[in-house]
Amino acid sequence: MNRNDATKQFHSGGDRIAELIDETQPVELPAPDTDVPMVSRSVRLPLDTYERVRAAAEARGIGVTTLMRQWIEAGLAELDDSATVSLADVRRALAALSRPTAA
Repeated sequence: MNRNDATKQFHSGGDRIAELIDETQPVELPAPDTDVPMVSRSVRLPLDTYERVRAAAEARGIGVTTLMRQWIEAGLAELDDSATVSLADVRRALAALSRPTAA
């Protein structure tokens, strides 16, 4: 059955749609990646900003929303003076400390 036929069946109130649904195989949904209840929010970003976030997430091997959530959590931690810092930032700070200063 194509989409137009299915739409007509649905709007006519026929039982054919129910029969089609009953004939389908059960689908297993992916398990959530967390036990913490999540809230979905929409955020508008300029395209170039989104592309930079997407590239950063891809480089880390994680999803865009996961990276955004990490950044938000880090920003909130900073507000609470319980900031988390990235390993890269720690390495840069340590490297800067080990360099001799110019006289």
